[in-house]
Amino acid sequence: MSDTIALTESERGAGIVRCDACPVLCRIRPDRAGACDRYANEGGKLVRVDPLVLLAKPDVARVAFAEGGAAWQGGLGRKLLREGERAFVTGIGATTTYPDYKPAPFIVSSRHDGVDMVTVVTEGIFSYCGVKVKIDTDRYLGPEQAAVRAKGEAVGHVTTAEYGSQMLSLGGVHHLTGGSKKEGVATCDALLALCNREAVELSIDGGSTVIVQAAKPPIVNGVAEERMRVGCGSAAIGMFAPQWHGHVDEVIVVDDHITGVLSEHQGGAFLDMKPAGIRVRGRRSTPGRYFQVAEPGLGWGGTNVGDPLEIIDRIDPKQAWPGLRLLMVSTTGEHSAWFELDDGLKPRPAPMPPAVRLVVERIAENCEPALCTVLFMAGAGGSLRAGVTENPVRLTRSVRDALTKVTLGGVPAYVWPGGGITLMVDVARMPENSFGYVPTPALVAPIEFTLRADDYAALGGYTARAISLEDAIAHAGHVRVDEDER
Repeated sequence: MSDTIALTESERGAGIVRCDACPVLCRIRPDRAGACDRYANEGGKLVRVDPLVLLAKPDVARVAFAEGGAAWQGGLGRKLLREGERAFVTGIGATTTYPDYKPAPFIVSSRHDGVDMVTVVTEGIFSYCGVKVKIDTDRYLGPEQAAVRAKGEAVGHVTTAEYGSQMLSLGGVHHLTGGSKKEGVATCDALLALCNREAVELSIDGGSTVIVQAAKPPIVNGVAEERMRVGCGSAAIGMFAPQWHGHVDEVIVVDDHITGVLSEHQGGAFLDMKPAGIRVRGRRSTPGRYFQVAEPGLGWGGTNVGDPLEIIDRIDPKQAWPGLRLLMVSTTGEHSAWFELDDGLKPRPAPMPPAVRLVVERIAENCEPALCTVLFMAGAGGSLRAGVTENPVRLTRSVRDALTKVTLGGVPAYVWPGGGITLMVDVARMPENSFGYVPTPALVAPIEFTLRADDYAALGGYTARAISLEDAIAHAGHVRVDEDER
């Protein structure tokens, strides 16, 4: 042990212990916790503060206990074993493999359908990590590539929008470690809160402020979003054209992406609708489909339009007629208006017929609830893999060959093709408070590798360290058992 990390005689005399679970190497006084609040000095012994989390079947009562000081000796775990229930040891509360050469804290043997299995359980320290955020909304959040800020610090950027959703990419090593200390701390704090399903307020340069929370509706500029659009303006025309037929002469579905015009659209052509002569602004793509009818914003269909008549460029007197019935509606049905043309071919507001109102309500009915989705994304580096095998590349190949299943907190991860083990997981499916941090800064996340025992031996695993589930529970000291509801 080098002088830089060894305790002095006076420190040892004062009951101080050194934590080597991450590169910070905290010196922890008695009855105090380290900088990450995950390890503490309990009677001169370094202990993991949080319980080891097991996942049990849904018919096993949810139990949370011994999260304070008192250690629990595995009674519930033994009860699970006696009753034949399956339990899965997660990496939550497992401790880490730092400083990298140590084997994973738990290598648990089990038997499934007559096959000997091994689950390697640890907590990974992820400096190379971030989150991808999907926000179900048509409202304008900000221009692509714009900085996303938390507490005034840049923590990510707006990326390409997807169908009915706005997308953010947050975190990553450059924000965690490549900027100022303040930026790194703000990034780590935001990632930790998002991954633990807490609400985080983000501001976007040149755009909006949005409160994001996994599996909850986004709040954009103080307004909670309710619906994810059923489709673009053109898709809405195609879906509902037959239901409008005979009740309207024209429908314009206002959309920031593709605005639909019924009588020009193929949907109207199939219904033999005659041209209505109402031309909208923007760039015509194909019949009845228009791009860029307005600027992006928080109004109708994700545009900056408050009055839908603003997008009408002209009304052709050779085709339009007095009394023409015009419905204008947004892609979520949140906004709608009914007009009839007067003798001068000017649109005049009028009461919407019940049959038309029914279809507008059906648009809203077909919209799914707007939610935020937070995907944790990280690279499991060579150091983490060294806790599984003395030859880390073999683990990578085993994962790629689908011999090893990767989970985080018991939730199957999507592993990207290509080199390394780059993974993503939906944090809303993971147990509560699955994530921690170290002030380097980096996130700490549970990770488990499950494979056949003979495959584990073949990749050079630490087979001699494999223990039973009961022994793992007893070694952990205090445990929390959660239902596995997936």
